[in-house]
Amino acid sequence: MPDYAVRDIGLAPGGRLKIQWVQEHMPVLNAIRKEFSKELPFKGIKVALSIHLEAKTAYLAEVIKAAGAEVAVTGSNPLSTQDDVAAGLITAGIKVFAWHNASDAEYRGHLLSVLDSHPQVIIDDGGDLVNLLHTERANQAPEVIGGCEETTTGVRRLVNLEREGKLLFPMMAVNNARCKFLFDNRYGTGESVWSAIMRTTNLVVAGKTVVVLGYGWCGKGVAMRARGLGAHVIVCEVDPIRALEALMEGFQVMGSEEAAANGDIFITVTGCRDTLEKRHFKLMRDGAILANAGHFDVEINKEHLGSLAERISVARQNVEQFLLADGRRIYLIAAGRLVNLAAGDGHPVEIMDMSFGIQALSARYIREKGNSLAKKLYPIPEEIDQLVAELKLKSQAITIDSLDEKQKAYLGEWQ
Repeated sequence: MPDYAVRDIGLAPGGRLKIQWVQEHMPVLNAIRKEFSKELPFKGIKVALSIHLEAKTAYLAEVIKAAGAEVAVTGSNPLSTQDDVAAGLITAGIKVFAWHNASDAEYRGHLLSVLDSHPQVIIDDGGDLVNLLHTERANQAPEVIGGCEETTTGVRRLVNLEREGKLLFPMMAVNNARCKFLFDNRYGTGESVWSAIMRTTNLVVAGKTVVVLGYGWCGKGVAMRARGLGAHVIVCEVDPIRALEALMEGFQVMGSEEAAANGDIFITVTGCRDTLEKRHFKLMRDGAILANAGHFDVEINKEHLGSLAERISVARQNVEQFLLADGRRIYLIAAGRLVNLAAGDGHPVEIMDMSFGIQALSARYIREKGNSLAKKLYPIPEEIDQLVAELKLKSQAITIDSLDEKQKAYLGEWQ
C-alpha cells in the first residue's frame, strides 16, 4: 500500500518546526527515547496509532519509531489533524493517513489504511481502531499483541467490551493512570479548552456566567480555569457525589434546564450524548456560546439546534451562528467537536509529556507482557506511573524526600 495520504506533502517543513518545538519541551519523552533507542524494544514490531494528529502526538510516534517499530498513524478526530504536522511525520519515515476536515468516509478510510499495515500493538485515542478490530477487521485481532487507550471515552468503550466478554486482546487503561488524569484531564483540559475558546471568539470570560456540564477530572479543570478567569461558574451533574464535590469547592450547582436560562458560555464535558438538546436551547439567552470538550461530537445535539434555527451562518472562523425564530442567536464552536483540538493546539506540551510518557512505557509493557496476559483491560502498573513522575521532577531539578526503612516498616504494620 502507499506510505501516506495527506493533503499536501509540501507543508512538511512547517510541520517539522512544530515537532521540533515540542521535542525541546518534552523531557520525559526525550529520556524515554534515549532508552528506547538503545534497547529497541519494538524492533520488528508494527505499531498503529490513532491520535489527535498534531505536534505532540507526532513526537510520540517518532519516539515509538526510534524504538525500532514500523509505525503507521492516523487521526482520531476529523478536525484535530494538522496537515503540516501530518506531512512532517512522513519525512521521518512514518506512514501517515490523515488530513484535516476529513469526511466520515475519508476518516474511516484512513483508519482502515492504518490497519492495512497489520499492526501488532495499538495506541488508540477514543477507541476507533479497537472498534474496527472487533467488527469489520476482527479477522486481524489475532495478530494484535495488545494496546493502550488514552481517553476516558475510549476506556469506557473497553470496559463495556470486557463486561460483555468480547474484548479480543489485552488493553492498558492509560487514561486511568495518576500521571494522566490528575494532570492531563484536569490541568491540560482546563487550560486548553479556554485558550481555544478565547482565541476563537476573542471575547472576554471575566464577568460572564459559565455553565460546565460534567464534573469529572476534565470538568473540574474547566471549572477551575473559568473561575480563575473571573467567571461565575455553574456546574451541572448527574452524579450526586460529584455534585456535592462541586458545591463544596465553591461552585453553584443546579439542574441543566435551570442553568440553560442563566448561562453565557456552555461547555459539555460528560462523555455522554444529548447533554444539551432542544429543551435547553429553547431556554438560552441571546448570544449563548456552546462548546464541547468531550471526545465525540454527540454531547451537543446539533440536529436539535439546527431544527430550531431559521438560518445557520458562519459568524467567524470555527464559529457557527444559529438564528432562532424569535431572533435569539446561539453560537456553536468547532461544529461541536472537541474544542481544544478542533479550535486550538490541544493541551500544553509539558502536560502531554507525562501522558505520552505513560503511553510509550505502557506500549512497551504490552509488547513485552502482552502474549502472557488475558484478554482484559489492565490498569497501568504503579512503577510506570512513579517513573514518569520521577522523570518529570528530575527534569525540573526538583528532589523530594523518601521513606527510611523504619517508616516503611511502620506503614506495613497492622498492630
